[in-house]
Amino acid sequence: MQITDTKPNLKKRLFWDYDYEHIDWQNKAAGIVERVIERGTRDEWDELVSYYSKATVLDILKNHIRFLPDEIISDACDYFKLKPDDLLCYTRKQSRKAHWI
Repeated sequence: MQITDTKPNLKKRLFWDYDYEHIDWQNKAAGIVERVIERGTRDEWDELVSYYSKATVLDILKNHIRFLPDEIISDACDYFKLKPDDLLCYTRKQSRKAHWI
C-alpha cells in the first residue's frame, strides 16, 4: 500500500460521524474506500486512487467490501473496468436466497 503521511483531499461530509482530524487514514483504508465508493463523487474516487493507489482500491473493492447498492456496483464496475462477478459484494448478494415474492 503506497500511502503518504498526508491525508487525502476528501470532503468532511463523507465522514460526518468521525472526528475528521483524527481519522487513521492508513489503518481504516477499507472502511474509507467503502464509504467513498458508496457516497462519494467520481472526483472523490479519483482522490482515493491517487492517495491509496489503484491496486489498493481495487483489492479493497474486490475482496473486502461486503455490501454496496446495485447502482453503486454498476458505477464502480464502469469506473474501474470490472465485471460485477469480480466484486465480493456482488457474489455475496447472488449467493443469498431471495424471498419468492
